[in-house]
Amino acid sequence: MLQVAFIRENKGIVLKGLAKRNVKNAEELIANTLQADEDRRAIQTELDAILAESNKLSKDIGQFFKSGERQKAEILKQKTIQLKEKSKNLTENLQAKANELQELLYLIPNIPNEIVPGGSSEEDNLTVFQEGEIPTLHKGALPHWELAKKYDIIDFELGNKITGAGFPVYKGKGAKLQRALINYFLDKNTAAGYDEVQVPHLVNEASGFGTGQLPDKEGQMYHDAQDNLYLIPTAEVPVTNIFRDVILKENDFPICKTAYTPCFRREAGSYGAHVRGLNRLHQFDKVEIVRIEHPTKSYEALDSMVNHVKGILQELNLPYRILRLCGGDIGFTSALTYDFEVFSTAQDRWLEVSSVSNFENFQANRLKLRFKNNKGKTELAHTLNGSSLALPRILAGLLENCQTPEGIKIPKALVPYSGFEFIN
Repeated sequence: MLQVAFIRENKGIVLKGLAKRNVKNAEELIANTLQADEDRRAIQTELDAILAESNKLSKDIGQFFKSGERQKAEILKQKTIQLKEKSKNLTENLQAKANELQELLYLIPNIPNEIVPGGSSEEDNLTVFQEGEIPTLHKGALPHWELAKKYDIIDFELGNKITGAGFPVYKGKGAKLQRALINYFLDKNTAAGYDEVQVPHLVNEASGFGTGQLPDKEGQMYHDAQDNLYLIPTAEVPVTNIFRDVILKENDFPICKTAYTPCFRREAGSYGAHVRGLNRLHQFDKVEIVRIEHPTKSYEALDSMVNHVKGILQELNLPYRILRLCGGDIGFTSALTYDFEVFSTAQDRWLEVSSVSNFENFQANRLKLRFKNNKGKTELAHTLNGSSLALPRILAGLLENCQTPEGIKIPKALVPYSGFEFIN
């Protein structure tokens, strides 16, 4: 979340950033936040004054008792009782006002970087890079859900029987290809300096608030009410929360982590070809990269992450493009996001396969993720994350773009992992 001091000192910048995000009630939200902060500080000032007076009276009482002026001491003791009652009420009011301020701050999204384009939807995202030749498929080429059935590698109907729509069963070479992609992505990431971790697939409420999924995306997360735990929508949540309530040293940077996890999302129900097959799932596999960076290095790190994902897509020989998300499409916690999309020739559409984002200190403020700089001053770190990569649409793109009349040809980089060159 934004720091209230930043909002107070940069109200114009904050309102301008929220306008770029098309936040309709921005003026009211910021006004209410600043008023709550002003009220909180006023209560704190009054409480501090009472506590100071109470401390002074305690010393005076001690002196009076010491000098034998018991009557004067008793009079002051009665006054301290009144002050204690007043301080108790003020402490309760202070906590209530602090909670109110916290709830308001949770509602304010991050301020977009100045290079984020304006716009209201994905139609306004800016294409900043495109690479790879879109293949010309043979006559009778099929979309991936029909290829999956033809070669018996993914069973959507069986998944629907076991659980419901959006939970496919991978079979045979489909399961092996899925595992091959996971291992390939992890190897690419660790070779680039990312330390692999295995993390829980459920997180507590504090972790959800820490990375900003709560309260913003509460309706999209699977929730176990009995234990108040959430199934993770991405490995970003548990991996970044490793550093919640941590104070780092300046020479700890950069911190680079990678993790494979299944991911779970309660997507709103919609229908049509654009959500068929692997295009939108409730459970899917993803390999994630997360970085904790010094504030002066985070945008350099973002460029490095973008180039890393580019390298993987180049090795897979998939046509792809990179979009800089507009203010109306950027995530709640992000300051700048680049989306990667691969082209699905059989579907004649682009499929999102990765988002790479810099959150600046927005998540770190929630997480209380700080570091001591070389002067001994405590600062908030910057956090970043990216998909490297999300498997369902990568798999969809591979099946569709690599299909031939004889079968599906596996990209050369994946053969050592899959153990086969063709699905036929």
